[in-house]
Amino acid sequence: MTRRRDCRPEPGPKEPLSAAELERATELARLAKGLGHPARAAIVKLLLRRKSCVCGEIVDEIPLAQSTVSQHLKQLKTAGLIQGEIDGPRVCYCIAPKAIERLRALVAAL
Repeated sequence: MTRRRDCRPEPGPKEPLSAAELERATELARLAKGLGHPARAAIVKLLLRRKSCVCGEIVDEIPLAQSTVSQHLKQLKTAGLIQGEIDGPRVCYCIAPKAIERLRALVAAL
């Protein structure tokens, strides 16, 4: 019988999470939830390649119904990953750069 080895480092002293660590974990969870669907990840990737985008253009690039794209945009905006500006009858969406930078930093700190 082969014995399994644990490759993880020895745990350090057990200390509860600080308030700041808990706050960072909560922030990471909120941002990750925003990206928690393949369509939302694709929308973010699309917006990262462009300066801005109108919802109709997003629908042209992602094979989903207008209403579905709108729901995903709403969730991304709620998570703070994108921002939208009303331009007449349309809404122009773009990436919220500070949120993307923060997401990268939080993931790197894992």
